[in-house]
Amino acid sequence: MSEALPSGLQARIIAAAIRFRGVVAAFTAALLIVGGVSLSEMRYDVFPEFAPAEVGIQAEAPGLAPQEVEERVTAPIEEALLAAPGLVRLRSVSSAGLSVITAFFAEGSDMLRNRAVIAEKLATLGLSLPPGLPPPEI
Repeated sequence: MSEALPSGLQARIIAAAIRFRGVVAAFTAALLIVGGVSLSEMRYDVFPEFAPAEVGIQAEAPGLAPQEVEERVTAPIEEALLAAPGLVRLRSVSSAGLSVITAFFAEGSDMLRNRAVIAEKLATLGLSLPPGLPPPEI
């Protein structure tokens, strides 16, 4: 009984892999080593940051209507933050007794520095906010 030769390309590749199994095993081991070295030297984070750098600020204004919160609390805070270095955008929501402001910073900016800048700007508000209100919180 004679052995039939493989006729298709895929059959020839499989036959060569079986015939030269030592070469295939060595090539596989080399690929595993190269892959392991590449993985250990990889500088990218597994979970990259897709959201922009942002700092949230909340200011309570008990007893004030949303329009009053906007005029007396949110607007002065926004004006104080506008000069912050690296600031890209401000977003604010004023509701009854609460002002929430989100400051968005340039991509790749240092979050600790951004928070420090915002804290400095909030500290300079002083008399701009109505008396008796608790200070805004980051």
